[in-house]
Amino acid sequence: MPRSALPRVRRLVVKVGTGSLTDAAGRFDRENCHRLAAELAAVAAGRRLVLVSSAAITLGAQRLGLTRQKGRPWDIATKQACAAVGQPHLMNEWAEAFAAHHLTVAQLLLSADDLASRKRFLNARHTFEQLLSRGVVPVVNENDTVAVDEIKVGDNDSLAALVAGCVEAELVAMLTDVEGLYDRDPAEPGARLLHHVARVTAEVERVAGGAGSEHSTGGMATKVKAARKLGAQGVATALLSGRRPGALAALLAGEAVGTVFAPAARRLSGRDGWLTTAAKARGLILVDAGARRAITEQGKSLLPSGIKGAQGHFGVGDPVELAVDPKQPFARGLAGYGADDVRRLAGKKTSQIEEVLGYRNTDEVVHRNDLVLLDS
Repeated sequence: MPRSALPRVRRLVVKVGTGSLTDAAGRFDRENCHRLAAELAAVAAGRRLVLVSSAAITLGAQRLGLTRQKGRPWDIATKQACAAVGQPHLMNEWAEAFAAHHLTVAQLLLSADDLASRKRFLNARHTFEQLLSRGVVPVVNENDTVAVDEIKVGDNDSLAALVAGCVEAELVAMLTDVEGLYDRDPAEPGARLLHHVARVTAEVERVAGGAGSEHSTGGMATKVKAARKLGAQGVATALLSGRRPGALAALLAGEAVGTVFAPAARRLSGRDGWLTTAAKARGLILVDAGARRAITEQGKSLLPSGIKGAQGHFGVGDPVELAVDPKQPFARGLAGYGADDVRRLAGKKTSQIEEVLGYRNTDEVVHRNDLVLLDS
């Protein structure tokens, strides 16, 4: 997506990081929150906008009078308590800020597990569509109070990528405390802002570096990782400053602000996007090199003859990963047979399926229409 195409974006997810919502002392910055709401309200005119907002834990800690000692992170229970206290206050701030521009907000608390289920993913999509069709701004955050595994580095960066697939966004704009991605540490002399990244490579991930600010849970590396996932779906990603007035509007006008990560040429369908980013594999099917070539190079389905074994417990219709090396899955799809039956079918011909199992659902263990290749 060239910058000249950005003015035509009509569906976008904006992720506002903790660094854009806190001041130098790590306290919630109400003034910047309200400024951002004014700019987001202007951007929402004629577009469908979803906001993914960080800073609930920061606001909760502030309300509880807790301070973080440098080098000593809080335990999970403390983070959950802060999130529980901070979440309603964060929503109150956004509700008041958007109300000044005659917009209503809605709160959606999600975890990766919510979107890993196809049924719940579709339920979330329907909720988003109802809200967006009525001009409401959905404000999304991690359900930190119960999702223990989700309180980790990059949670809301990853969440923004998952939400983008759910609402079929064309662009995810991540507002952070820096201007974008630099070719080295931006504090170093001569550091250059990268305005365009055609593809997230190992070198791009290397220059992304380490952690974010003391009060955030993600850093540049997690944003680049999210951009890679989004690019594979055919969704563009932009990194830009949440402190620079008018940055988002300038981006959507096609101006040279921030960093834009180009998407893949082909946009994945809703279900393929879900399989690629949100679905949680229930097991692994081991295949031989010939089956991998047939799938990756010829667009074939997975047949029993190419199977060497299966790991995990999965049923018909569950997401599974395919791999030659268990540590490097190359595809993900929906199983046509359960795990025990797949193990029994390993290496057999399609003509033997009924003889081996006593029944026959389909010739394909994973059909090509239910399969997507993973970005290697």
